[in-house]
Amino acid sequence: MKELQLKSQRFRAEREADWRRLEGLLAKVENRSASSLSDDELLAIPVLYRSTLSSLSVARATSLDHSLIDYLEALSTRAYFFVYGARASFGQRIGRFFVETWPAAVKDLWRETLASFAITFGSALIGYLLVAHDPSWYGALFADNQGRDFTSTTAELRNTLYSSGGGGDMLAVAAAYLFQHNAQIAIFAFALGFAFCLPTALLLAQNGLMLGAFFALFVSRGLGFELGGWTFIHGVTELFAIILGGAAGFRIGWRVVFPGDRSRMDAAAAAGRSAAPVVAGVVLMLVVAGMLEGFARQLIQIDLARYAIAVATLIIWLGYFYTPRRPRTA
Repeated sequence: MKELQLKSQRFRAEREADWRRLEGLLAKVENRSASSLSDDELLAIPVLYRSTLSSLSVARATSLDHSLIDYLEALSTRAYFFVYGARASFGQRIGRFFVETWPAAVKDLWRETLASFAITFGSALIGYLLVAHDPSWYGALFADNQGRDFTSTTAELRNTLYSSGGGGDMLAVAAAYLFQHNAQIAIFAFALGFAFCLPTALLLAQNGLMLGAFFALFVSRGLGFELGGWTFIHGVTELFAIILGGAAGFRIGWRVVFPGDRSRMDAAAAAGRSAAPVVAGVVLMLVVAGMLEGFARQLIQIDLARYAIAVATLIIWLGYFYTPRRPRTA
């Protein structure tokens, strides 16, 4: 044992200067950028990297202490990504996210997206039919109704759909509530997917039931068309974001239930990495929906114009996510 320790100490003493130099150069790159290195330093990194790999090979072959092997493995990994990894600027990475990463991740979730869509709109249909048949269901499905229920007059309900008259304040309150609610649904639908998909499905179903109940109220007063314009001018983007959040949650939950050859933890982690770009994009979609909700819907009072914007946003999102793209050439 003593002989092995002496061998390890001699081995470290002979080579440690190169390891420390490589570590210092990598730290300089990571804290600043590759442009902070001189030409000589740039040329030295590949040489030091190969020297570190050689040291790691010797350390493994001679069974030197594990702490030294772990250190060399970590250092070699950092150097590998510098020497062989693709280095792109921040702007290039952002551009790649929008052009390739996000739409590819969404397209990969098409099965989960269809399931999320089916649950959302199937529940909306059920909620609509329940309230249309028995208005007492409305309070159970849409408890926080912001003063819009079957006791409201038709004029009061109409005023909530337009900023004219006395409905402007109520409109702002309702818009803020719906945006906050839908943002929470989208994020929680993803975050809770690991629990075998069940919380995700329940959140989507609850959201659909509320949507259907809401439409049943306005349809009963002859305001269904007007509500559609009020809702979908921003709701196309917002509901699409919720559906994608649910799809990302389903991907994780499904991999937990059926992990294949991996452990459940590894399968869930891999699914989370593949779904992460989708969730990042969902946040951006909610920001866009918030802008449409806060500005476009209040500035545009014509129903047909609201529907035109809703259809346009649907075409844009579907085209962006699902239009075939040519593989990027190196």
